[in-house]
Formats: sequence, structure tokens, C-alpha cells
Amino acid sequence: MTEQTGKMLMVAGAVIFFAGLIFFIGSKTGGLGKLPGDIVVKKPGFSFYFPLGTSILLSIILSLLLYLYYKLRG
Repeated sequence: MTEQTGKMLMVAGAVIFFAGLIFFIGSKTGGLGKLPGDIVVKKPGFSFYFPLGTSILLSIILSLLLYLYYKLRG
């Protein structure tokens, strides 16, 4: 295993850790997962949830983090 691979694994682990932390804190505060744009359909005997707004927000955040990582990496 090269030094580069080790660094990439540490960064990936940190990203996964912080994503989990965001979900944990978001579920406790009730904010994450209930954003505008999230689709919720509730009918008797049926429930459907599609977190579209949450997905877009997380995509923007991860894109910015990866952009900064590659920009600073050189």
C-alpha cells in the first residue's frame, strides 16, 4: 500500500465520519431529512419518502469538500 492510498483512505474515512455525524445531529434536531423539497406521501397502509432536498444539499456539500480537497492538494 502506498502513502497516497493511505491518505485517500483517511480522507474517505473522515468524510464518512462527518456525514454520519451530520445525520446523527440532524435526526436529533429534526432538521435534516425534513427539508423543503423532500417528497412524503402518506396513505392508509402506505408510506413513501424520497429525500430530494436533502440529497441535493448533501451533493452540494460533498462537491464543495472534494473541490477544496483537490484544489489544496495541488
